[in-house]
Amino acid sequence: MKLLSLNVGRAKAVDVVEESKKVTGIDKRPVDGPVRVAAPGPKGVGASGVAGDAVCNTEHHGGDDQAVYAFAREDLNDWERELGRTLPSGVFGENLTTEGLDVSGALIGERWRIGAEVVLEVTSGRVPCLNFQQHLGERQWVKRFTRQGAPGAYLRVIRPGEISAGDPIEIVHRPGHDVTVALVFHATMNEHELLPRLLAAGDALHPELLVVARKYVAKHG
Repeated sequence: MKLLSLNVGRAKAVDVVEESKKVTGIDKRPVDGPVRVAAPGPKGVGASGVAGDAVCNTEHHGGDDQAVYAFAREDLNDWERELGRTLPSGVFGENLTTEGLDVSGALIGERWRIGAEVVLEVTSGRVPCLNFQQHLGERQWVKRFTRQGAPGAYLRVIRPGEISAGDPIEIVHRPGHDVTVALVFHATMNEHELLPRLLAAGDALHPELLVVARKYVAKHG
């Protein structure tokens, strides 16, 4: 398992109704390392956990619980075959393009060590938006991405440090539940009856999703 590509984005103007800032950092490109990774601060204040990476709408993106976004090269390859086009690393807006790691099958609270220093913890999956759809230029992309059910993972920074493309990735902790990134994605997107299962992940789950799951249980039992 390794970090195949480390990607950062620069602020770029967009014309998307839901993107209130009218700029986005979704267009990420591979960079040479080393690049520092650290907790950026709470959502609404903090942006990306990757130095030099732009997060323009901090109301919905970035912050400590979405500090880094990872996507598997294997899943990009699947999309290449389906879409019939080349998808370079970083095109989905991911900071980390991994190889040999089941990113969407990772457990919430699972911890990865990248290189010698950095430790990251899985918190949730990516929620597709119209900005993502416009960036890729694919019709009904949000629906298609949702149906595929492999959203990639957001991570918080447990131990800061520097990483570079080519660094090894090691899973250093696996929690004792079965709540995967993919399960969280299905539960929050279109299978709400699965929400009670997310509570097994406890505080490792993105706090906003933990609130959603608890409200569902309080209402439906």
